[in-house]
Amino acid sequence: MLKKHNDEQFGEAVNEGKADDRMKSICRFLNSTKNFFTSSSCAGRITLLSVKSIGKKQPNAFHRKWHRKVSLKEVLEGIDEKASEKELWFKLDPFILHVGARDLENARRVLKCMRLAGIKRGGIMLAKEEKFIIELQGTNVISLPVKSDGELLADKKYISFILKQANTKLADNYKRLKRFEKICRAELK
Repeated sequence: MLKKHNDEQFGEAVNEGKADDRMKSICRFLNSTKNFFTSSSCAGRITLLSVKSIGKKQPNAFHRKWHRKVSLKEVLEGIDEKASEKELWFKLDPFILHVGARDLENARRVLKCMRLAGIKRGGIMLAKEEKFIIELQGTNVISLPVKSDGELLADKKYISFILKQANTKLADNYKRLKRFEKICRAELK
């Protein structure tokens, strides 16, 4: 029942254009098997994150968000745009994928694929009878403030340098996901 529910949610997300394009193939494959399903995923992204107050637990808002390589012009336009944030952060978030497995043996099979693909961060997050949830996450991360109280904290040269690093890490992130999918297709039939 849980697998069916998650399969339906994935189908709705695809139909509504909310599913991450780079995750569709691996999610479709895992959802097509009898032992696995996906519950949430993101292939990784570059963002400008608006922080409204420092030190208080409040939801932050995406000022800009890209699920692809980004140009310097796009980032600078986002930074220059007037916003009400206390701080503006530049972030590279890695991929994240939650895979449900029927039993412990199948959960272990996903973890084996993870290791073979060179994914270093992952594990079983939930273990109940007939419900094992595995979380896999990339390790390519960048997170730094670029603006505070309306003042730029980094010059264009530094932002360009950080963006090149982020775009390179994002490309590596996508390659690792592809490798994981290829291994899953061979190992999880």
